Amino acid sequence: MKAIVFYEPGGIDTLKYEENYPDPQIQENEVLVRIKATSLNHLDIWIRNGIPAYKAPMPHIGGCDGAGIIERMGSQVTGFKIGDEVIISPSQPCFQCEFCRMGEESTCLNFKIFGGHTQGAFAEYAVVSSTHVFPKPKSISFEEAAAFPLVYQTAWHMLINRAKLRPGETVLILGASSGIGTAAIQIAKLVSAKVIVATSSDRKLALCKELGADEGIDYTQADLIERIKGLTQGRGVDVVFEHVGPATFDKSIKSLSKNGRLVFCGATTGPEVKIDLRYIYSRQLNILGSMSGTRNELLRITELVSQGKLKPKIHSIHPLKEIKQAENIMESRQVFGKLVLTC
Repeated sequence: MKAIVFYEPGGIDTLKYEENYPDPQIQENEVLVRIKATSLNHLDIWIRNGIPAYKAPMPHIGGCDGAGIIERMGSQVTGFKIGDEVIISPSQPCFQCEFCRMGEESTCLNFKIFGGHTQGAFAEYAVVSSTHVFPKPKSISFEEAAAFPLVYQTAWHMLINRAKLRPGETVLILGASSGIGTAAIQIAKLVSAKVIVATSSDRKLALCKELGADEGIDYTQADLIERIKGLTQGRGVDVVFEHVGPATFDKSIKSLSKNGRLVFCGATTGPEVKIDLRYIYSRQLNILGSMSGTRNELLRITELVSQGKLKPKIHSIHPLKEIKQAENIMESRQVFGKLVLTC
């Protein structure tokens, strides 16, 4: 099969496009999916660089998002048939441990990310447990189906499950032009929140407003905290949606109202921050870590996408063999939404 493979962690040049990589073999409870579309996430780049939290099997095929057609099925698989169009769940809990039994699948003791802990979708075929695929709605394309699962599930879990964003509240979304940022804008508007976005250019701000953002801040030109004070009459925001890390974390905390909630899912600019604890306890702030999401959340999002109430924003579509060009576009920070690859 055709596949994008790397044999050891490293830079972009470790990626190899191979046309005769061995076809994967399925077990009794697995399906073989012919991948029609996949998409890039920053996580793919971190895994390729060798992030310690992910012990990726080597040689490795990345790709955390994927949509395609079932080509083969193991003997124990039920509920599907060959030819079914499916979406692969990027989050792959065990559904058996104590946290899964409580419905907290993203804290599963055996949690895996497709394309991180397992081989992924940057290939013609992918092997997946039948418990981690679900039907693709006919109303959406394979490209759309590959563009939303990881970022929309993560954003939904952050805003709805962890921060419990309510109608009428104000949320500040950082890195708003990214895949997860564009997801967060739409989810926040879906629950009738007021959305303030922060990004790095007038062009990106205009695009965010097309998605529904109420106010925008170009953080390269304005003081974020002062602008937030001005937009909220000095009160601050109820929720900050954070995934940048040290570069913005202190400003995120200081943008919050009393009793505000900062929810974060990543640390793009590094793993360590300095925090003044007095500011947090005196204002009774809440700092909420968040990771991935649950299957029910992903199924709900899929329903909303199929109804057109959420619409993944696709920046551009590229053939799989152009993955290096696509990663360069992502790292240039000129992306608005998602980069999709077709197989």
